[in-house]
Amino acid sequence: MASVDRPIRRLLIANRGEIALRIHRAAREMGIETVAVHSTADADAMHVRLADHAVCIGPPAAKDSYLNVAAIISAAEITQADAIHPGYGFLSENAQFAEIVEAHGLIWVGPKPEHIRTMGDKVEAKRTAGALGLPLVPGSDGAIEDVAEAKALAERIGYPVLIKAASGGGGRGMKVVQHADELESQMGQARSEAKAAFGDATVYMEKYLGNPRHIEFQIFGDGKGEAIHLGERDCSLQRRHQKVLEEAPSPVITPEERERMGGIVAKAMADMAYRGAGTIEFLWEAGAFYFIEMNTRLQVEHPVTEAITGIDLVREQIRVAEGHPLTFTQEQVQFRGHSIECRINAEDAWTFAPSPGLVQNYHAAGGLNVRVDSGLYAGYRVPPYYDSMIAKLIVSGRTREGCIMRLKRALEEMVIDGVKTSIPLHQALMDEPDFRSGDYTIKWLEEWLAERSA
Repeated sequence: MASVDRPIRRLLIANRGEIALRIHRAAREMGIETVAVHSTADADAMHVRLADHAVCIGPPAAKDSYLNVAAIISAAEITQADAIHPGYGFLSENAQFAEIVEAHGLIWVGPKPEHIRTMGDKVEAKRTAGALGLPLVPGSDGAIEDVAEAKALAERIGYPVLIKAASGGGGRGMKVVQHADELESQMGQARSEAKAAFGDATVYMEKYLGNPRHIEFQIFGDGKGEAIHLGERDCSLQRRHQKVLEEAPSPVITPEERERMGGIVAKAMADMAYRGAGTIEFLWEAGAFYFIEMNTRLQVEHPVTEAITGIDLVREQIRVAEGHPLTFTQEQVQFRGHSIECRINAEDAWTFAPSPGLVQNYHAAGGLNVRVDSGLYAGYRVPPYYDSMIAKLIVSGRTREGCIMRLKRALEEMVIDGVKTSIPLHQALMDEPDFRSGDYTIKWLEEWLAERSA
């Protein structure tokens, strides 16, 4: 059943933490009731407290709760929900779940299942992106299994090369091969890791870019052939392929590049008849963009785009799911100022060891153009079962320098007592000359951390 041309009166939020609270807030501002689903570990979570309805769907383990499709569908039926919003992570990019949601007569607040499936397979995603006119990293046209074939391709595109898992992400099933004599063993290791992590040993090959930036474009489609872009985000500050801080716009992208690449990605999504929010991720080096993947969901870092465009992306997701046209044309999208997001995790700032536990005191930073997305409160117990991110601090300003100064002040104000957090890491980054100048790449943070610990 197609999820179009129906109003949503009651929305089930199939997620937890800050993103569940973010979705709840957008829905309530639209006059939509919310249903919170939660594990037993999240019974006291803020989004559960605020939702109009709440249903416990299982024990703490995600596989028994937030990944339990039958329990989520049952919760929707029990509460007479009209729609399901998956947030990010968990089931958000599970095409089969999207199909099950629609098969039960519910509105899926997300892209069409076939687009989730296509872009979730990295080999097929690369093939599709090339057909849509997106610039690609030189590499295999599809999966590679034969070592001789892999060696011939590597010689053609030049070492170093990157072997990547076709399914999944987060750096698992990914190996850099510097020389031909390493290829067979590294390819075997990548396949083994991919099989263990994702149940799929399929791998493919790309040219390994030496020191690029990670630039992604936010797009939005109405599912009927109209699509726009909302500019780029720079997500180059990463540790073990996990983003730490994001900013918009990128310090290195010119307005002309933004307009050119934005036009390319928007046209590609229009040609797909893509529906809802999506992010097209690129590596950028020496002025050239190379497609790496597409995320068919809302991103953790979506608030920086909201800050510089003034557009509520979750509200727009819900409207498009209801069958409405896009609220804005491309010409009406305007970019103003600069925004930076710090991901605040419950972990030691320097060893990155997880730090679950009781939050004894909590004070969110405030002031002009300061936003905190978090479900924290004094007395909340951070569970050990899920991702360690407990808050996002998003600050915007007229200029990048002004934004950084505001962010420094906001980080000083932020109080989270009882658990260790990554706030000291972000405070140190604010004073780094390379960060202040915008001169960093995807390798910079790990190299900087290694120097500090030496």
